[in-house]
Amino acid sequence: MISFVRENLWQVLLGINYILVIIFSIIIVLKNSHPVRTLSYLFALAALPFLGLLVYYFFGQDYRKDKIFEKKSVLDSSKLKEWRESFEFTTKENEEFEEEFGEGIFKIYRLLQNNDKAVVTFQNKAEILVNGEKKFKLLLKDLKAAKSHIHLEYFIVVDDELGGQILDILCEKAKEGVEVRLIYDDVGSKITSKVKQKLGDSGVEHHAFMPVIFTKFTSKFNYRDHRKIVVIDGSIGYVGGINLEKKYDNTYDNKVFWRDTHLRLEGDAVGSLQSTFLLNWDFVSKAKIDIKKVIKNPLRETNNTTAVQIVASGPDTDWASIMEAMFSAINSANEYIYITSPYLIPNAEILAALTTASRSGVEVKLIIPKDSDSWAAKYATDSYIEEFLDSGIEVYRYCKGFVHAKTIVIDDCLSSIGTANLDYRSFSINFEVNAMLYDTRISKQMKKIFMQDLKDCEMVDVERWKDRSLSRRLKESFSRLWSPLL
Repeated sequence: MISFVRENLWQVLLGINYILVIIFSIIIVLKNSHPVRTLSYLFALAALPFLGLLVYYFFGQDYRKDKIFEKKSVLDSSKLKEWRESFEFTTKENEEFEEEFGEGIFKIYRLLQNNDKAVVTFQNKAEILVNGEKKFKLLLKDLKAAKSHIHLEYFIVVDDELGGQILDILCEKAKEGVEVRLIYDDVGSKITSKVKQKLGDSGVEHHAFMPVIFTKFTSKFNYRDHRKIVVIDGSIGYVGGINLEKKYDNTYDNKVFWRDTHLRLEGDAVGSLQSTFLLNWDFVSKAKIDIKKVIKNPLRETNNTTAVQIVASGPDTDWASIMEAMFSAINSANEYIYITSPYLIPNAEILAALTTASRSGVEVKLIIPKDSDSWAAKYATDSYIEEFLDSGIEVYRYCKGFVHAKTIVIDDCLSSIGTANLDYRSFSINFEVNAMLYDTRISKQMKKIFMQDLKDCEMVDVERWKDRSLSRRLKESFSRLWSPLL
């Protein structure tokens, strides 16, 4: 038997491969996942001996259905329930909200409320932060002024010149008696053991999200904490696309100009960011926080009245809330839809919504990078451009540097700033958080920023685009084939 195996090793291994392929194919089909994603994995298993098994092992396991991300006890907190209930609308308030913002916006609010218990808060001050240099100037000031607690949750934390400066401030505040808690994604972040030791010795509670041994080769690669959240004293919050690394701040001598957008919030919406942070803190630390100490009571009347709804999605939510909100928002548009995204690899729903809106007479403009930080994502995005152009959508490629902002503005009434890209990973796999802003002033400001960004873009010409080379088309088609796995 042993001699037979030795003499026919390749045939034996190939036979084992296809036995496993049959088993995993049955498992994949029974999961009833999205057909495109299912077919992508089946193709990889069938066409790529051994490699297909590795692709499925590293990227294809569905931990959402394995229930490793269960609803946390935080949701059962009486304080949090009481806080959410304080923002529930009466019948009259529902009618007033619908009358002021329109039926389309009202449907988005109700969708998110039903999906994720996401409340709308009105007593808020919202400040749009263009690029990292604006964000970090304010963030450093706010961190240094913290009195009771600092909560940070980031996909990327790097202890370089900028990240190290922020981590040093966290250590200083912890020594002063401020409660400091930090969640960082173990795949996205680079923090040395020496700095981690310093954080711990200073009293900073810190946890890696889903720790892995090999950050580039892991079966947990698919479920990452892509959020960027800061909550200071329960009254100041930050959310958006900018991570803690110096490449996001253009005052440093970086090789590439980084165009990004973030949001600073003061007011009741910070409580929603706080509850989102607490859910993941409960997951990574297994430690209980006295929610009464970190959730502020609702403000009654202030001069700041920007309506904000924080929406989070990920493997721990029952619905793809951010994707559904974007789908609903696109379908609600009457005049224009302006979207900026570094990775625009839409699923069938978002693709249909955008192309249908454009052919219905809505002005649709998209800003994407000309040069991406991901070869596969760039060509996967490019594979959709011709379909966009044929539907009348204007596509612009950002030329000044790399555009990493994740924003939407619609009809001078709705804006979205957050961490979610318009791709499969953000919609279905990663932990994400976006702020939906129902405010004319903010939307007009976002529109102005979008128009300013267009000056640094080149518009894609439909005839020239269709004349691109066969080799480029092959790269696009191949990348698009794999896009559900990216």
